[in-house]
Order: sequence, then structure tokens, then C-alpha cells
Amino acid sequence: MPGLRCLLTPLLLAALCPPALGLQHGPAKIAVVGGGIGGSASAYFLRQKFGPGVQLHVLEKEALGGRLHTVDMEGAAYEAGGTVIHPLNLHMKHFVKELGLSVTSPESSLAGVYNGEEFVFEESSWSILNLLKLLWHYGLNPLRMSMWVEDILDKFMRIYRYQMHDYAFSSNERLLHAIGGNDFLQLFNQTIDEAMQKAGFSQKFINEVVCPAMRVNYGQGVTINGFVGAVSLAGVQPGLWSVKGGNKLVCSGLIYSSKAEVIPGTVVSIEPKTRPSRGGDPVKVYEVTYNTSSGLTGDTYDIVLIAAPLGRKLANITFRNFDPPIPEFLNPYRQAVTTFVHGRLNASFFGYHDPQAFHLGTIFTTDNPKLFIHSLGVVSPVGDTDSKLPFLAVWKVFSKEELTKEQLNLLFSSYDSVKAKRWLAYPEYSPPEKFPPVILDEQLYYLNGLEQAASAMEMSAIAARNAALLAFHRWHGHSASIDQEDLHEKLKTEL
Repeated sequence: MPGLRCLLTPLLLAALCPPALGLQHGPAKIAVVGGGIGGSASAYFLRQKFGPGVQLHVLEKEALGGRLHTVDMEGAAYEAGGTVIHPLNLHMKHFVKELGLSVTSPESSLAGVYNGEEFVFEESSWSILNLLKLLWHYGLNPLRMSMWVEDILDKFMRIYRYQMHDYAFSSNERLLHAIGGNDFLQLFNQTIDEAMQKAGFSQKFINEVVCPAMRVNYGQGVTINGFVGAVSLAGVQPGLWSVKGGNKLVCSGLIYSSKAEVIPGTVVSIEPKTRPSRGGDPVKVYEVTYNTSSGLTGDTYDIVLIAAPLGRKLANITFRNFDPPIPEFLNPYRQAVTTFVHGRLNASFFGYHDPQAFHLGTIFTTDNPKLFIHSLGVVSPVGDTDSKLPFLAVWKVFSKEELTKEQLNLLFSSYDSVKAKRWLAYPEYSPPEKFPPVILDEQLYYLNGLEQAASAMEMSAIAARNAALLAFHRWHGHSASIDQEDLHEKLKTEL
């Protein structure tokens, strides 16, 4: 029968598919707002689900890539936004393979943790010595932390199985509960400090190892929620990688693969409208108005996915005449500044009076109000892995505010060029977390609420696939594929 089905004309096939199955014509036109990793992955997954017949528009006000961005310095490009990808990030791995991109490992250099007065921990070039030092300083806490993070990652990996079987979730809470149960939801109601103390980790270890990881990855201390804290700790594990040539190549590659049309424009407003359908009944569409270099214009779409953070300082979109009204988006995003400095580090600032004795290429920091940086480290260009350690090199400095000339002169004994990139980089994490909705209206979806759990390239890809599946199932009335309980057990019994 499958062979016979392939030979049936679309007309005959439609006649054999009664309306009771919930099937209907596919959407004619879909808009994706935002051309970062969330928006580009959305276009890719929407094309997979809805097929070649739908017209896809990606509306992007700046360059493709969003918070995946490179900065040019001294004739080379350096990652200024999302930098590293975890080996278990299966969507990102699939994208890179599908697009034929090459990968590279981050520069390996010795690291130290600085508390504002001295180094509380310094790596040596002997791995066995590092292990002994860790055990001496923190007992079994480092080994227990690896197991603790691994347990969370094991549960997290379930999402790939659910999405592979086309299951979608109508809210971020339902998605997170499906992969980790009440344990995951509890992590959003407590800080990483509270979660790890409850799990038996020492305060010294939390302050000197866990806190620096939070500061380098999210610019915040151990008051962030337990889940994003665990994601941050996974981000300091071995095996991390990035895309050669820049992670933003994934975004342009996915959009090219999706055959979506990119429209350079800033979305100003979205308004529901009705128009007659083929059967005569009115159907809802969305009028999206956007500003381009030619002025204000717009178009109507059957489905809209918003893949840009909403809020007054972000994608400030006005939602007109919705009933009920679209809620306000009050989750603030935190400013982070990435500064690249081509220069010579001032080792005496970190307590080294003999510069020749300074051997560190990465410096993490503990939570100290006197410190004006979160971290700094030597970086390599996105197309290269060679750099000169540890003196005259390109250093990447993370801070909350732009560095003043006085602060630069404290950090560096000399430098010849400086470039800074200011971001509203990630949500301000403060448990208990409240998640924005995924479904804003009948066929209007919002991806970035999942960032309130943890902001990362892979989280955006997961949110994109969930929204694309959700849009597909809701359009075709596939309610059995949405919000199924106990999926883990159901899928286990299927095998």
C-alpha cells in the first residue's frame, strides 16, 4: 500500500482523508521574528514540519546571528557572544553536521581563581597535581559536583527523545516537568547556593569554584536559580567546542537550508485580523508591521513565531487588539560587556611582582564588590587555534559595565587596541522563576521564555523545535502529540 499511496494524486489523497482526522490545508505564510539561533532553528524546523509549500519569512533588524556575533581585531575575528557548545548539545551537533561546518576546541590554558586579593586556586601544567590540589582544598566536592551535574544532564537528555517522537509542550513549565519532574521545577524555586548546600556541598567550594563559573557564564553569582547554575557548571566541563569561522555560521546556514526569505526590518506591531477561508468561514491571520530602510511596511501571516526576547529594552513589539490582551513581558535582561584587548597583562595587579612567573591564561573571579571584572582570558581567532601565551595577546574581559581607561591601565601594562561589545545578554535570574507563556494567541508563539530556565544556544534550539512542533500539531489538530504525561515511561514501553 505505501507504494500505491505515493502514486495517488494530491486531489485523490485529499478525498481519502476525511475531515474527522483534523487535517486541513497547510498555512500559506509563516513569519519568524528574529534571526539568531532561536529564529534560524525555528525556520529550519518549520520547513521540516510544514514542507516546501509554505512561504517562510525571517524578520531581523540587525545582522543574522543575534547574540552569536564576532568582533574583528588585529585582522582576525573573535567570538563576542555565545562561545562554547557542550558535547551533549545534540541539536547543535546535528546542525553542524547537516550544514557541513567544521568545529574547533577552545584554547587550552592554565586557569586560576582570584578573590580580589589573592589566587585561591591556581592550575599547574601537571594534571595529577591539579587533582591533588583540588582534593586538598575541597575534599570530594569536585568529584561529587561532576556526578550531581551528570544526573541533571541525564534527565535533560530526555527532551531529545520526546522531540524525535514529535511531542510538543504548550508551556515551558510542562516541558521542564516532562524531562525532570518535580526535581527540576524545584531547582527553579531555589538558588544554586541553596540547592548545592542542600546536596551537601561545602560553602568554601560553592564560593571558590561554583560562583566563578556563574560569573563567567552568566555575569551573576550563586543567587541564580539552581537549574541555570547546573547548566553553567556543565559549561566548565571538558569536551567543549565551537564552530570554526564563528558560531553565527550556524544561523545563516540554517536559514539558507530552510529556504526562508530574510527581511531586514524591525517589527513594530502585531495585530490579529480575519479573512475569509476557502470554505467561506473567517480565519484568523496576523498583520505584522515592520520598519525597513524604505519606511514602515508589513504583511499578513497564518502563523507567527517570536524568537527574540520581548520587553521594552529588547524586541519592543506592540500587540494591538488582542482579546484577551497579550501579557506584558517584565523579565529583565542583564547587561554584560565583552571587551577585547590586544596587549600585555599587568601581572602585578594580580599579586605577581615578577611577570615571568605569571603563567595563567584564564582568570576567574569570586564574588567581591571591589572587583570590576567577572573574568578574563586569552582567546584565539574563530578560524585559528594558535595564540601567544601569556603576555602580548588578545584578552577577552567580561564585566558588567564598560571598562574605564583607569581600569584598563590597572589590568594591562600596555595595549594597542581595545574593542567593547555591550549586550543585554541573558535574563536576570532570581528564583522563584516565573516563565512567560509559549502560546500568546491561537497561532502566535514565543520562544524565548525558555531562557528563563537557562540561556544557551542549545536551549534556544530546543525552544525552536518545541514551538515548530506545537504550531504544526495545533494547526492540524493533533492534540495527542501535545502535553502528554509520563512520556518517559510511555516511550520506554514502546521499545
